[in-house]
Amino acid sequence: MPEPHSESGSPAEGEHDEHDPEARARIVCLRMLATAPRTRAQLAEALQRRGIDDRVAETVLGRFGEVGLIDDEAFAAAWVESRHTGRGLGRRALAAELRRRGVAAETVQAAVDDLSADREEQTARELVRRKLAATQGKDDAVRVRRVMGMLARRGFPGGTAYRLVREELEAEGSDLELPDPDLG
Repeated sequence: MPEPHSESGSPAEGEHDEHDPEARARIVCLRMLATAPRTRAQLAEALQRRGIDDRVAETVLGRFGEVGLIDDEAFAAAWVESRHTGRGLGRRALAAELRRRGVAAETVQAAVDDLSADREEQTARELVRRKLAATQGKDDAVRVRRVMGMLARRGFPGGTAYRLVREELEAEGSDLELPDPDLG
């Protein structure tokens, strides 16, 4: 059945010419953006995988950027807020995730710099308390290894993690002697 056309002979409104590379690129991008926010690099990679010419992809991505459908700075800021609050990730892990999504280094740095050191430390302290509570009754050395491993995987600095674990164990009344990491 022929495709409906307007009087001008072009596809009717709402219809897309599947042979128009720009229309195909727009559809791919819009479908991806409808499911989740994406970075420019993620969209460019998807277009490349689908065989969209680089010039066409650049044109479509440029237009999407102009109208605000792609905004890596906003994406990075929202990502940092969401992943720090929801998953308790530290700056290092957040930066690594953003880099894997193709966000430019200066954008990554600006986004993680917006996470205050005090807030990052408070999140780490809450994670330490929860993990120590969950490992109550185990040997303190085992507890320390588990907490330190968890904090390292979440991207918290080793010195901060070590200090918080020592402080929280002392608050529990533990007699485990942990050396000061800054003195070694």
